Amino acid sequence: MKIAQDIVISPVITEKTMGTADQRKYTFKVAKDANKVEIAKAVETLFDVKVEKVNTANVRGQKRRMGRNEGYTASWKKATVTLTEDSKKIEFFESMM
Repeated sequence: MKIAQDIVISPVITEKTMGTADQRKYTFKVAKDANKVEIAKAVETLFDVKVEKVNTANVRGQKRRMGRNEGYTASWKKATVTLTEDSKKIEFFESMM
């Protein structure tokens, strides 16, 4: 069993994700082998909120060049978490706005 800190790696802070924060949708970078149930439980334990649903997406690495050499950045998994209406908001994202 993985602990919650191993599943939720970091929040994704962009203009688009901060715009959905008022709709109680928050985006996180998560472990690649985590499923939706594990992600929901991890967010509930870390932030003390109630999760309604979880949407996940695998993000491919982008091609980058360093001089003559080229390669790909690391691929990662993104999870968009929607909270229930009666749940409180996550303070970390509220302080960013």
